[in-house]
Amino acid sequence: MDRSSGAPRACADVDAVRALLGREPQGDFDVVVRSPGGEPVVLRNAPLLDDGTPMPTRYWLVGREEVLAVSRIESTGGVREAEAAIAPALVADAHVRYAAEREAELPPDHAGPRPTGGVAGTRTGVKCLHAHYAWFLAGGDDPVGAWVAARLAEQAVIA
Repeated sequence: MDRSSGAPRACADVDAVRALLGREPQGDFDVVVRSPGGEPVVLRNAPLLDDGTPMPTRYWLVGREEVLAVSRIESTGGVREAEAAIAPALVADAHVRYAAEREAELPPDHAGPRPTGGVAGTRTGVKCLHAHYAWFLAGGDDPVGAWVAARLAEQAVIA
């Protein structure tokens, strides 16, 4: 998978993301990880949607294969397993760093509601393996995302 530079998104990216989501994207995004074939795998979302609603999920896993593989892990108790395997302090630190990155992208004069929480909008523990894995794939130092990547490698699902 390739990590993109954050260049302006092409109409093809909007069309591809629309197809992956099954609806119109509601805010600005960049495709930051692509499959070998060039399809979007991870989006980096703006901290506010087009209507000003806070968007807590900075990194969003949208690749079909990746979403399905992570869903399989979640469906068999993966969230509980990740929480048991990773020190709470490491997870808490990841939430703080994720939130700080997202907060830094808010306009300096923004006075309205702000996104809250860390990865997937939570402050503690693990809520969504997809969000952690998305941040990890985009280059984030996320211990939960690394845990997911290791599980996928064990299953030989995604190289």
